[in-house]
Amino acid sequence: MSSAVPATVNLALGVLARHGGGDGPDRDGWGIAYFEGGDVRLIKDAGPAYASPWLGFVEGLSLESHLVLAHIRRATSGEPALRNTHPFLRELGGKPHLFAHNGSVPSVFDQGAFALGRFRPVGDTDSEWAFCALLERLAQARDAARTPLAFERRIEIVAAFAAALRRLGSANFLFADGEYAYLHGDRRSARPGEAAKAPGLHFTIEHDADAGAPFPGHGGVKVARVDRPVLLAASVPLTPGNWTPLAAGELLVVRDGRIVARVAP
Repeated sequence: MSSAVPATVNLALGVLARHGGGDGPDRDGWGIAYFEGGDVRLIKDAGPAYASPWLGFVEGLSLESHLVLAHIRRATSGEPALRNTHPFLRELGGKPHLFAHNGSVPSVFDQGAFALGRFRPVGDTDSEWAFCALLERLAQARDAARTPLAFERRIEIVAAFAAALRRLGSANFLFADGEYAYLHGDRRSARPGEAAKAPGLHFTIEHDADAGAPFPGHGGVKVARVDRPVLLAASVPLTPGNWTPLAAGELLVVRDGRIVARVAP
């Protein structure tokens, strides 16, 4: 969720719980991250979201944020463990960076294009390895520029990373650099053993109907202003309504509920 004003995501938490071991196969951990005051409040659990007491605790707090990333895991690389649970968090340039991946890229460990440097995985997943490789690309570009990277240069690096990653397998991901969120759609498999196919990511942009009231079709998401956009993205639409699929290889860059760049595959 990306919002122009602080918003809650309690409905999304309920959907996450159902998919995370209730009526879905993604039982191998879950995590949710709220950007707050230049830092990130990150809560993760290696067990199924559906049975996790942490989820009810988080929902009861009704935390607000401009940007929230959440993930439920179906393990394909690395055992179910806290160290392998998304989203993954690292610091670069004094800002928190987050990454969550839906897919499988098992050959990433052996690819020169994804060589590691100063950033190292804590766990065993292909996803965290890819994240560390992305941060290395950004850090090297930052070092060469001797200044924080311009917005256009960051997009260029993330888009090139995404193109390389999807050549190795299914590469849907959410990445946030402390300012912008990057949403990359590729292919996904709905059930274990099914072939991955597009779309792998959908989004919708909504406005609140009444101040402080749940929006139509997205009850539980609340915003403080009636005239500010909220962008929601998910692997599959959370509710009936006007959700737009991303093409395989498409990259959206969002900030404060608005799309600020769109890179075609």
